[in-house]
Amino acid sequence: MKSKLEYIWLDGYKPTQSLRSKTMVRSDFGGKLEDCPMWSFDGSSTEQAEGNASDCLLKPVAIIPDPGRLNAYLVMTEVLNADGTPHESNGRATIDEREDDEDFWFGFEQEYFLWNPETNLPPGFPPGGYPPPQGPYYCSVGARNAYCRDLIEEHFDMCLEAGLNVEGINAEVAAGQWEFQIFAKSAKRAGDEIWLARYLLERTAEKYDLDVDWHPKPLGDTDWNGSGMHANFSNGPMRDDGDETVFTKICEEFGKGPNIPACIAVYGAHNEQRLTGRHETQSIEQYSYGVSDRGASIRIPIGTVEDGWKGRLEDRRPASNADPYKVASVIVKITKDALA
Repeated sequence: MKSKLEYIWLDGYKPTQSLRSKTMVRSDFGGKLEDCPMWSFDGSSTEQAEGNASDCLLKPVAIIPDPGRLNAYLVMTEVLNADGTPHESNGRATIDEREDDEDFWFGFEQEYFLWNPETNLPPGFPPGGYPPPQGPYYCSVGARNAYCRDLIEEHFDMCLEAGLNVEGINAEVAAGQWEFQIFAKSAKRAGDEIWLARYLLERTAEKYDLDVDWHPKPLGDTDWNGSGMHANFSNGPMRDDGDETVFTKICEEFGKGPNIPACIAVYGAHNEQRLTGRHETQSIEQYSYGVSDRGASIRIPIGTVEDGWKGRLEDRRPASNADPYKVASVIVKITKDALA
């Protein structure tokens, strides 16, 4: 029997990388990661190599069943140079092997806009205009407020069937804007799952002749919310100690001079258009944290306080187009420094 292996990787386009993929056919495939061979591709076609030395390598790092094709799997890979070293576009390689353990838990809230290529607007927006102001769309039901639910439900089902740890979905604040949430233990696994879920969303949207817009502020300087990828995170001391000072130390560490630009540098392109201090954001020029404060850079959930200072923090700054590998990497580093 023959199986289809869809090798997925991130290209070298800047400032925002896109997903690429191609299919390999294997006979008597065992279905395990170790059964996936290394592969290569033409890096000169993806902004990752010059034409006179164009081979880049694809190293398989995660595999899940592909519920959208017969006898098929999705293989997440990371890009290596021809000599086997990590390519400069490889965000997964920024996660230190010594720090990638299941003690760090991540819950990413991935927001995005569906986009109609014909109108160049989200579904629900009339050509050349705007629908009624935001307010009725968040967690909405009904054809006046919720758009493309069939697509959303199909993507949701595919993620669950594939074994991705999607924990929920909801319509978001703007018309045509949605969100899914993924939980994973370890930085690399969290990044793998977000990218695989993004891939399935883009491929599902193709069937409906729609695009997915990951830009953090695709509607420009308007009174419509942007899209983020809020990063909820915890480690052992946060979950177990019941100590307010643990959370204070971490929040203060994120606000130290060099750590602010270190975070913003990997929290997504064009994020200054979203982090304006409006629409449930803190300004990109400022840093703050607070209990139950959705206008802060880092929110301390009320549940964490009510559980005796046991739980998680939510960094609200990452943009919808951020690389989750890089986001998780910087969060691990700063949190560990805070508690060292």
